[in-house]
Amino acid sequence: MSSGTGQTGSGVTVRRLLLGSQLRRLREAQGVSREAAGYEIRASESKIGRMELGRVSFKERDVADLLSLYGVNDPDQRGDLLSMVRAANATPWWHAYADVVPGWFQSYLGFEEAAGTISSYEVQFVPGLLQTEEYARAVIRLGAQSAPQQEIERRVEVRMHRQRLLVREGGPRLVVVIDEAALRRPCGGPAVMRGQLTRLLELAEQPQIELQVLPLGFDGLSAETGAFSLLAFREPDLAEVVYLEQFTTALYLDRPREVAEYAESLERLRADSLTPERSRELLRTLLQEP
Repeated sequence: MSSGTGQTGSGVTVRRLLLGSQLRRLREAQGVSREAAGYEIRASESKIGRMELGRVSFKERDVADLLSLYGVNDPDQRGDLLSMVRAANATPWWHAYADVVPGWFQSYLGFEEAAGTISSYEVQFVPGLLQTEEYARAVIRLGAQSAPQQEIERRVEVRMHRQRLLVREGGPRLVVVIDEAALRRPCGGPAVMRGQLTRLLELAEQPQIELQVLPLGFDGLSAETGAFSLLAFREPDLAEVVYLEQFTTALYLDRPREVAEYAESLERLRADSLTPERSRELLRTLLQEP
């Protein structure tokens, strides 16, 4: 594993996102289509799209050819952009877990580490960043009952590693809405759930975490949408991303209209949820129940 930013992954992801966004701006300024750009580097239109969204690694030769196509001939500008290629191709920490982390989720890990704010709505389970080790093991085992124990343990390790964000200096702000049903679902048994509820109560007291519970019986927006996450970045050049996890893949949305719809949905969910103070009261009540 490489040193420096490669160990956290956040530096790698930010550089990929920034480089992709600059390549998209340069292409659009020259009126070059994605198809034409792909032809220039012997790649598909969709490959150009993935490059511009920072979801793939970059070949220095490809970027050099694209810069020529886009009319970037200034040696200093070309040098700066090509040096970003090398930084963007450093190895993030989750590369060591490639056997248990699918490619579609590796993209999310990069976004998560690079984000300034992570907002999410969860329906079935406590969000991964807030799970105890025992609860995470129970959730992972539910979704992969035929998996060998070693694979389950490695997936638990990944989830625990992700949580280093919560104690990292300058880490992200978390805005979380959890459906009350997730808190009442006895995942892993009573003892595991008690430990998880205790952990949630501790985390909900932290200033960078805003946790709200959508109460049972609410039949508004929660009936229309599934779980989703909205990731916003500190860098003004980077667009917000909506993450929708599915059974064996995920969708990443970054079109402004789509992002705005999910941001509005989240605000409605927060308005319909218990306040952070009342959410903590509910957690204490659940802990006292037999």
